[in-house]
Amino acid sequence: MKLSTRSRYATLALFDIAFHNEGQPTQVRQIAERQDIPARFLEQIFQDLKRADLVDGKRGRNGGYYLKREPERISLGDIVRATEGPIEASFCQLEDGAQVHGACPRNSRCIPAVIWGELSTRIAEIYDAYSLADLVQRALEAGIPRGEPGYMYFI
Repeated sequence: MKLSTRSRYATLALFDIAFHNEGQPTQVRQIAERQDIPARFLEQIFQDLKRADLVDGKRGRNGGYYLKREPERISLGDIVRATEGPIEASFCQLEDGAQVHGACPRNSRCIPAVIWGELSTRIAEIYDAYSLADLVQRALEAGIPRGEPGYMYFI
């Protein structure tokens, strides 16, 4: 299963907020620079994340996007669902090309379709087993510097 660029960037962006700003408002420009993501694309992604109730925005000088839940309560599954839709593997297709999830409508005894349904459930469970807090912990263990870089002013 290959995730789209949208899901990968969404994961990087939420990780960035959780890691560098500890969930506090972060401007898209800062995330885009640190994670090497196009800012215009990131704005679109944040609209998906906002609709999924994972982030909210604050306007003004110290504004930006912030997490609506603690990093422990935002799973990778939440992020994938917000950007990709349901986490489902499909085995069958209808004549119109639509994917069929679960039991096959043409053959109720189609065992491969049942197995693919079980795989979908297991894949979703794996995504849900990891949270943003897990990513933050791994970054700390890897020794990645945390927080905003200091600014130097020259007059």
